[in-house]
Order: sequence, then structure tokens, then C-alpha cells
Amino acid sequence: MKKDLLLSTRLPAAALASLVVSSAAFALEVTPQQVGEVQPEYSPHVNESFPQRVFWGDTHLHTTYSPDAGMLKNFDLGPEEAYRMARGEQVTANNGMQAKLVRPLDFLVVSDHSEYMGLIPEIRGGNPDLLKDPIGKQWYDWYNEGEDGQYKVFLNFAEDLSNNTGRIEFSKIARSTWDYMTETADQYNNPGSFTAFIGYEWSSTPKGDNLHRVVIFKDDADKASRVVPFSSFDSADPEDLWRFLADYEDKTGGRVMAIPHNGNVSNGAMFDTETRSGEPISAEYAKMRMRFERLHEMTQMKGDSETHPMLSPEDEFADYGTWDKANLTGVASPTPEDLPGSYARSALKRGMQIEAEVGANPYKQGFIGSTDSHTSLATAGEMNFFGKASIAEPYAGRWDHVLIQSQTDDSLTTYNYETLAAGLAGVWAEENTRESLFEAMERRETYATTGTRMTVRNFCGFGFESGDVHRSDFARHGYVTGVPMGGELNGAEEGKAPTCVIRALRDPDGANLDRLQIVKGWLNPDGSTGEQVYNVTVSDGREIKPDGSVDPVGNTVDLSIPSYTNTIGDALMFGEWTDPDFDPAKPSFYYVRVLEIPTPTWAAKDSVFFGVEMPDEVPMVHQERAYTSPIWYTPES
Repeated sequence: MKKDLLLSTRLPAAALASLVVSSAAFALEVTPQQVGEVQPEYSPHVNESFPQRVFWGDTHLHTTYSPDAGMLKNFDLGPEEAYRMARGEQVTANNGMQAKLVRPLDFLVVSDHSEYMGLIPEIRGGNPDLLKDPIGKQWYDWYNEGEDGQYKVFLNFAEDLSNNTGRIEFSKIARSTWDYMTETADQYNNPGSFTAFIGYEWSSTPKGDNLHRVVIFKDDADKASRVVPFSSFDSADPEDLWRFLADYEDKTGGRVMAIPHNGNVSNGAMFDTETRSGEPISAEYAKMRMRFERLHEMTQMKGDSETHPMLSPEDEFADYGTWDKANLTGVASPTPEDLPGSYARSALKRGMQIEAEVGANPYKQGFIGSTDSHTSLATAGEMNFFGKASIAEPYAGRWDHVLIQSQTDDSLTTYNYETLAAGLAGVWAEENTRESLFEAMERRETYATTGTRMTVRNFCGFGFESGDVHRSDFARHGYVTGVPMGGELNGAEEGKAPTCVIRALRDPDGANLDRLQIVKGWLNPDGSTGEQVYNVTVSDGREIKPDGSVDPVGNTVDLSIPSYTNTIGDALMFGEWTDPDFDPAKPSFYYVRVLEIPTPTWAAKDSVFFGVEMPDEVPMVHQERAYTSPIWYTPES
């Protein structure tokens, strides 16, 4: 059997042996037996158990049990309303409007902040233990003064996050709240129909730099409730979070992962070249991070963190949802030197550089998108956007609502119109269960979208031939001949370059597709890196020019409605691409980016719905997109 018949998405044996964090086994490969390399029965699907469905979900949703959500007008909607909304029910938003998704989600992670989780319900209920604390009593009094007082509590909470220090004794409330959260997730979890993951958010924010992680348990309440969520008040260092997760696995036999936020408001700290303690990244650190952080949140409401126009000046689509004014304090701005540590594409390149030095790659992460909504409503669609927080649920002037107020420089203030309605996580799995979805996320067989539900599938390998993308057994052949998104190609076949076969189908309720692209990055022998974006397939019979460029797809958006027509673009796209610049000696990565035709933004809808004339700086048209998890190529040596 050729070595590329196996999906090499698993960690090398040496790396596994050196991990001191857990003995739990990874589910990081699909074997030929699962794909069906056995004597076939009459039914071609007997003994076949490889992923054949994409499941849609949001791994990052906050409810009133997150203090900042509860302080910003999310008064009543808890995890139960969040689950009901996600599984397709109609829910009343905090502003009294009715909200419903175009189609139900397949899974949801309610990820309320571990710092003061459940504070606002306890304040509203006048918890006696809370009122005994002088700060708790002060917050209770402020909160009951109304909106101005609630904002004072929010500022105190934000200050505590920035200082990574809690000012209230909260252990008893944390225990009872976490028990409720885990039990509620189990109550709404319905294997095969809807998956409710147990999770929370660890919200390390040193000096306002966003290092947040969403923690997701594979397990049920029986195991997850044996711990109380680790918070940034316990430690702001992600290494301590990983140690906590390792200890959980060792004690319970369970499984858990952490997903870093989009890094664009971390001021370079999310994908740094140093640890939080200022030490160079070591092999042990890289392996620990690889163990627990298999994915990265590529896109969400706080902007898109694929890349930055200063980092990718040749990429015409680089400046999308760019949040680069400041960190979460609205004070500290990223320098040009910070930018590579804030964006996914440069992090992938940086990871290869680190691996060349220490033998392990801390940034070999797949991609997902999610909302980070604080409204309890997982509304990722531009025409169905209920805001980042309930204080910005639909009303006439919300476009100008301040999200991050700078106290030093107005140019650093971030406004609501700069938010995306993004995003969603697409997961290729066998079935809609905690186990199957979690294992798919572990092996990085995932992709991110900015809210659209286009179907994208990609395989790369050295054995694909012309026409393979059109095979009726596309997925089966893809697994046997190459590796899927999130996988690894180890060593080239002599005289061959990797070929990627790609299929993309538009969202049935969305826009046609503009183009399929391959984004490649590589490591040069001198330690420098390079990148290039290749147009693979374009719609409407347009020509890919000799220099690789393509004329724009056009624009059918009518801002008076607002709407668009699918009279341009293609509903279905196929792509076969062989790397024309392949050097078998250079480590590389490849991911697929799919762009839709232009469509209106949520601000365009608000303009019509509320009769508001938007200023020029408000984006009214954009191109939604999907990003598949990378496939990495590593030379034999």
C-alpha cells in the first residue's frame, strides 16, 4: 500500500510519546477500512464509515450568564433560549423582536465567560452571599439604578479582565452555575438530531490583548461537572489552562479542547514567537499547544483574521472585516511588527519557522468560524443580524453604536458598523453526535465561513489524476488517494507535485459562487517564508489571465431592497489544481478560499428597514467567503 493511502492527520509517534499532558487517544485518522477497502457487499455502503455530511454550528455563543452580556441588556435569555433558537425555534429577542434562523443549526456551544459566570442572574435575584460582599453590594446597587449603573458594572468587569484579577469571592456561585450549565446542555443534547456541547470561555485579556479561548468538552455533565471552569482569574497564561485541561482528562478519562479566538485584537499576542512568560517557544510548548488547540476561530463578529492587507499586499481580497485599530481596551494599537501574530495566514507561516527551529509546530491549526454573539441568538446571516450584544439589537441608530470606546484617541474607537454577522463552523463528520463532531474537530476536518452555509470539500495528494473531481465516489476516492482538509502530506512522490481536488456548492438559501482559490504558504531554506493566492476556478466563463488575475464577477446588488440576483456566478464549482511551483524540499501549506458574488451587508438592510441614510464609511456590499482548514506538506527529512 502506498503511504499516502492513509490520512496522516495524526501526530508523529515521537511527538505523542513526548506529550506529558494526557494519555487519551486521538481520533485523528480515517483508515482504508472505514473508506471501504474490503470485499464489497451488494450495498456499496456496508462497512463504510467515513465522513459524508457537513454539519453546521456555532462554537461561541454567550447568554445572560456571561457578565458582559447581562450588563449590556441581555436580561432574560439564557442557555435554554439559545439552544431553542439554534435548533430552529422562534425566540423573542431582548428588544421584543421575534428571531428565527433560516434553517436550524446542527450543533451549538454555549460558551459563557468563566469569569463571574452567572453573575447577572444572581444580582437580579439578590443572592444573599453576593450582597455580603461590599463589591457585590455595590454592583447590585449600580445594576438596579438602570442603564448607566449597569454600564458601570460592565466597566468594572472589563477592568478585572484586563487585570486578570477578580474582586469578588465567587466560588459558590461558580459551582452552582456550572452545574446548571452542564445539566442544561445534557437536557438539550439529542444525538443524531441536535448536539449541545458543554463549554465555556476562558477570557485572558492581559492589558486588553485578546487571548480568549473557548473550551469544549466531548463529555456529558457527569464528567464535565467534576471541575469548575478554569478562569483567567486563576491564571492568564494559556499554558496553565492547558495544564488544567490535561488534569481534567487524566482524572476523568474525558476529552476536551480549547479554540483560540480570532487573533486580530490580540496585538500580536495570539500567535507570538514567545510564551506569556517571555521565553522562546520550545518543542514542549508547541506539542502542548498542538495537543489542545487543534482549531482556530478564523472569523467572527469582531472581524476576520485570515490576513491583513499589510501582510498580504498582493491579495486583492485581504482587506475584509479588518479590525486593526486597537485591542479590547481601545488604547493599545498594533504595530507592524505585531500584525503577524494576529492573523491566521502569517501564523501558519510562523509555525513552520518555529518547527524548523525546535521540531514542532505550535500553529498547525484548522479553521472554524463562529459568532461570539452576546445576545443568546446565533444569527450569523447578514439579513438576520441581531448584533454583537443586546444593546445593539436592531434599531435605527445601531450602526453608529460604539463597541470599543477609546479614552485616548477617537480614531481608535470601534463602531458597530464595523462588525460582521459572521461566522459559522462547518464540520465534516459521520453523524451529529458529540463524539463524532468532536473527533472531526480534533482531526481538523473543518472549515470556516462568514455566515454562509456553502458546502466545500477538498482533498490533496500525489495520486490524483485529471477528472477525479468529477468521480461519483469523490469522497471515497479522496480519502484513499489523498488527505482531507486538516490533513498532512509527509514526503513527496518522486517527480510529482501535490494535486488538490475541490468541490463547492452554494448555500441553497444564499448567493452563487464567484471563484475557488488556493492559498499557499511555504518555508524557504534561509528561514524566510512566502505566500501566493492562485485562482483555480472562476464563474461565468471568465478567463484566468496569464498573470493569474481575473476580472471581477460583477455586482447585482440592489441597495433599495436590499437584495441581489443569482444571474451571475455559479451554483456549483469544481476545481483541480496541481501546484505549479512545488519544491519538494520546502515545507508548505494549502487551504481553499471560496468567494461568493457580492451581496448586501446587514447595514444595507438596516438602511432600508429603518430608513437611515448611511455615511460612505459604512460597508453596504461585500463578498462572503469560506476558508478550509489547511493541508500541510512536510518533506521526508
